[in-house]
Amino acid sequence: MDEELVEKKLHGEAIFDGTLLHVRRDTVELPNGNQATREFIEHPGASSVIPVFPNGDIILVKQYRYPIGRVTLEVPAGKLDAPDEDPLYCAQRELSEETGYEAAHMEKLTTIATTVGFSNEYIHMYKAEGLTPGPQHPDEDEFINVVRLPLDEAVAMVLDGRIYDAKSVSSILMLERQRNGNK
Repeated sequence: MDEELVEKKLHGEAIFDGTLLHVRRDTVELPNGNQATREFIEHPGASSVIPVFPNGDIILVKQYRYPIGRVTLEVPAGKLDAPDEDPLYCAQRELSEETGYEAAHMEKLTTIATTVGFSNEYIHMYKAEGLTPGPQHPDEDEFINVVRLPLDEAVAMVLDGRIYDAKSVSSILMLERQRNGNK
């Protein structure tokens, strides 16, 4: 398992405990015996979902993302309410809240580590099919527009940089690959 690369935690401390983010500072022993400090964000994880219609259209959501100061076009997603929450349940909840749709079938695409250099967050990515519309009910602090577009258009938007959110880029390209027969 590449043991010669593994760092061993010696001790750690919580630096900040917020509502969403928890920052830690750990002292580790490096493979060569030296010590180093690692600061990172602890995150319970998240789920995302790419809703797909029978004709191949997908649903994305448009929302303002304060940390980057931009409106983004991305797949519906949200954090797990607890580290032990079922990621599939989280994906179903976020699909309903952000788009109003319910899905008859959910398929796991993959799990990705979002930012391995400073966070332990994983996002569990799903595809939703058999969609039934319903009322959108986002959280009180979410203002979201639902956008339906052909997968080909979304792929073009990834390739030209108009869609740049990592989970969305991954989901769209995985779905495109799957559509082309490469699972």
